[in-house]
Amino acid sequence: MSTTKQWFCYFKNNLEMERINWNQPPGISQAEIKRILKSLQAWQLGETSDGKNLLKACSKYATKTGDLHYVKTMELFIKEEQKHGNNLGRYLDIIGQARIKKDWGDSLFRKIRGFNTSMELWTLAVITIENAAQIFYQALKDATQCKLLKEICTDILIDEAPHIKFQQERFSEIFKMKSVFARNVSFCCYKYFYFSTSLVIWMAHKKLFKAGHVDFKKYCTKMHIKFEKTIGKLRFEINEEYIVSTGQHTA
Repeated sequence: MSTTKQWFCYFKNNLEMERINWNQPPGISQAEIKRILKSLQAWQLGETSDGKNLLKACSKYATKTGDLHYVKTMELFIKEEQKHGNNLGRYLDIIGQARIKKDWGDSLFRKIRGFNTSMELWTLAVITIENAAQIFYQALKDATQCKLLKEICTDILIDEAPHIKFQQERFSEIFKMKSVFARNVSFCCYKYFYFSTSLVIWMAHKKLFKAGHVDFKKYCTKMHIKFEKTIGKLRFEINEEYIVSTGQHTA
């Protein structure tokens, strides 16, 4: 598990990486634009959030735990997400399509985030969205023959894996602070939130997913696998704590 300072150094260095050749022309067809545009615009809007509510929760959590470096690290994480939004926006500009200012899915999540001051809930939400983002950007990449758009998607996908690891490590730390009973209750809530949110994301972007050869069954399978690799791993924390609290030992 990496320390907060190590993650700070990672994000600082990664923000300086440039993997996209912006000199190449966008080779996207009108048919492709028709299939992916609405989702591309909506996701671009979501990536441009200023993160002020997340930072507010982060600051509260950092003060409580004494991990004051966490706020600065989260600021870099948000900047990296904004970089993704800027790159998607730049692409929309190049192909002559508008950057939208409002989307029902984004508006829904922003309202929910506005009421959330818990680092636990924020981290759960970010892990869920990041897991879906990996499927989204791979589907977007597979839905087009445009090399420029493919490079943008690849750049984002390279960033997403460490994003999930960063959030998953913190989520595990938060989870360990709970009692056995609270862990069991929380885990059930996590699972409900994760798959409910996954369904909302599918409904909002199913046209794009299908264009990238991801049908509903495949999407659900992928999201379930990602759940087990991130949030599902917390079951071991529940079992381990139960064994310690009851004095039982494995053979």
